[in-house]
Amino acid sequence: MAFDIEMIKKAYAQMPARVDQARAVVGRPLTLSEKILYAHLWENNPSHAYARGKDYVDFAPDRVACQDATAQMALLQFMHAGKNKVAVPTTVHCDHLIQAKVGAKTDLEVASKQSKEVFDFLSSVSNKYGIGFWKPGSGIIHQIVLENYAFPGGMMIGTDSHTVNAGGLGMLAIGVGGADAVDVMSGMSWELKFPKLIGVKLTGKLSGWTAPKDVILKVADILTVKGGTGAIVEYFGEGAEAMSCTGKGTICNMGAEIGATTSTFGYDDSMRRYLTATGRADVVAAADEVAAYLTADPEVYADPATYFDQLIEINLSELEPHINGPFTPDRGTPVSKMKQEAEANGWPLAVEWGLIGSCTNSSYEDMARAASIVEQAVAHGITPKAEFGINPGSEQIRFTIERDGIIATFEKMGTKVFTNACGPCIGQWDRTGADKGEKNTIVHSFNRNFSKRADGNPNTHAFVTSPEMVAALAISGRLDFNPITDTLLNDKGEAVRLLPPTGDELPTRGFDVDDAGFQAPAADGSGIQVAVSVTSDRLQLLEPFQAWDGHNISGAKLLIKAFGKCTTDHISMAGPWLRYRGHLDNISNNMLIGAVNAYTQQSNSVKNQLTGGYDAVPAVQRAYKAANVPSIVVGDHNYGEGSSREHAAMEPRFLGVKAVLVKSFARIHETNLKKQGMLALTFANEADYDKIQEDDTFNFTDLTSFAPGKPLTLEVVHADGSADTILANHTYNDSQIGWFKAGSALNLIAAAGAA
Repeated sequence: MAFDIEMIKKAYAQMPARVDQARAVVGRPLTLSEKILYAHLWENNPSHAYARGKDYVDFAPDRVACQDATAQMALLQFMHAGKNKVAVPTTVHCDHLIQAKVGAKTDLEVASKQSKEVFDFLSSVSNKYGIGFWKPGSGIIHQIVLENYAFPGGMMIGTDSHTVNAGGLGMLAIGVGGADAVDVMSGMSWELKFPKLIGVKLTGKLSGWTAPKDVILKVADILTVKGGTGAIVEYFGEGAEAMSCTGKGTICNMGAEIGATTSTFGYDDSMRRYLTATGRADVVAAADEVAAYLTADPEVYADPATYFDQLIEINLSELEPHINGPFTPDRGTPVSKMKQEAEANGWPLAVEWGLIGSCTNSSYEDMARAASIVEQAVAHGITPKAEFGINPGSEQIRFTIERDGIIATFEKMGTKVFTNACGPCIGQWDRTGADKGEKNTIVHSFNRNFSKRADGNPNTHAFVTSPEMVAALAISGRLDFNPITDTLLNDKGEAVRLLPPTGDELPTRGFDVDDAGFQAPAADGSGIQVAVSVTSDRLQLLEPFQAWDGHNISGAKLLIKAFGKCTTDHISMAGPWLRYRGHLDNISNNMLIGAVNAYTQQSNSVKNQLTGGYDAVPAVQRAYKAANVPSIVVGDHNYGEGSSREHAAMEPRFLGVKAVLVKSFARIHETNLKKQGMLALTFANEADYDKIQEDDTFNFTDLTSFAPGKPLTLEVVHADGSADTILANHTYNDSQIGWFKAGSALNLIAAAGAA
């Protein structure tokens, strides 16, 4: 039986009436995305139509999921909410704090010792508040959610940007910050601007070397890293129906890389097969009763241009394997053009590592298809030129592929089997030699390839591709190897061409596992004590942020003017910093250390206007905080791209930054800033970015009349005494302005709980 089956049945029981009412209110057929949105309104039955991209709407998600790195801060915040138990089904998954180095057994043992304090904290908090806990080694959050919790037509939020993976099972699953999760866990509504809709029609059928991964790599190339911002991407068509459920999950997963709110597919036979294979035939039975409500109305897919704000069509029969990168997931190169692209751009052609796994591509099918390439190479006497590493998505996947001989196949090529965890995908990789900073190329099946993300080396050129292409490129040792046309020499000097990959969508003998790693919470957690040592360097109880004093902010110094791409990795690095995710003071020492200073083109070096000297960004900001001097951060387009990492908002808030003024925001980061009581502002005139000088001081002249739809006016005073007046737009509504005035959204929740 599925987890929370009664909740799922209840969601299906109320869905028809709500969707029918929404269709009547909107006055036209509905997309799948609209059906799920209107079925999850906080107000229950829809009373009016919402404007896409304009109206803020309150929703009631079905469940919440948190990974261990973000769960620490989310649960520390929840402890302030004054609740005895979470209001909706919630889970915590330990997958981020395990470093890949030696191999699964050793790495898990090391992590269990090094992070014992954090794992014990998460376990006890989960036990106390009715939260399902998945132990270290159980698997990657999004694979476990797909295997156990996702269901067609549902809505969930998660404290990781790749929560969207569950769209592969027909959900609207959305990445958020911990404060958003606290809202829902506390029994409150969750607010989202009603998304725009992008339709992707998939015709034809995947074949040969082309995989589901290539669909999203192509979409990313079309839309870029910000093209999906504020939108849900809905996939449909014969090509979608012919694809596996986990393949759909891969596509939805990387929707985070185009800034999409989420992505999804309509309920179909592939989902039925997957649900049944993972022991959830009861969900299939319930879903089949409302199947017409779990996909778009027929008129929508018959005439998609009428119903979507943007339409993309991709013929899968013509789609080539893609290799995206380096340094950004939206730079797409078809495999047939990689040779000329690599040579033209000076990319290192020698592939040093091939990495398979992560939440994006760690399913049974992914592993089986990649292993089929390895098996061919072994049979033909071909020695791999690059090192290999795999991260199974869950203990259930690992156990099953070991039983079926897939791991043994990989090991024939000396593959390192890492823990069922995120590992290199999030920078948790102790790669030998990375500290030398040498220029090199790696290929992986992950979702992100930002500079320094995998191994900390800014000169590592990371390319994203499918698991089967990772295998082929790693075996060949060449970035420009095209397995469709090129051959490899075996140990006899013979030219061998690899055949296209094969692999079962689902294990023919079914999934199996001895211990999945799940800990159910106590029925009554009231007597459980959660202890946090005051001397801990890993965990720190939170103090409420101060409320706004009601006055205009004046005398704010420029902390940094960030140049170009500034992701959450730049604002709050992962890797070794993950150990401090539960200690706001300690992790604040990584604030903006990866951002490039527009004036010096260096990172982690900014001018201290109090002394005139240069120092690390956190050091300068701590000096401003000690002197009670407010500050402001200025940035470029799509500021905060990447993770749902709310530390990137909490750190500047904690250290005294008052506002972030940029050309444009990534969705999750803008919301996170708002939730923490920060001012998230955009230039009304983007050219004003160029007016900001290194010694500038900012004065807000009309913050006392902060109101929805009304730009704020800033006086920018330069070192020579001259000044510019600029307008800053914002997207705050009345409720969000309330967060700012109260000091944070959590302050309001805590106040309501105490009332």
